Amino acid sequence: MLTQDQIEFLEQTLPPIIARVEVPRFAPGLISVGRLANLDSEGKGPRTIRIGRKTGYTRKDFIDWISGRS
Repeated sequence: MLTQDQIEFLEQTLPPIIARVEVPRFAPGLISVGRLANLDSEGKGPRTIRIGRKTGYTRKDFIDWISGRS
């Protein structure tokens, strides 16, 4: 589980909407773009936002999801 300090750090550093391809930049080593895509297709990833062909996540949904995985 993420500590409160880690959650606060993510809340301060992540943009309001994170493109899937940008996740490794903000959370290096935590999860790959390909793994996120696979989890999304299985309905096991964070809640997604679709803009055209691009997929992203709100900061809150991503932090909630990553916190629940640890």
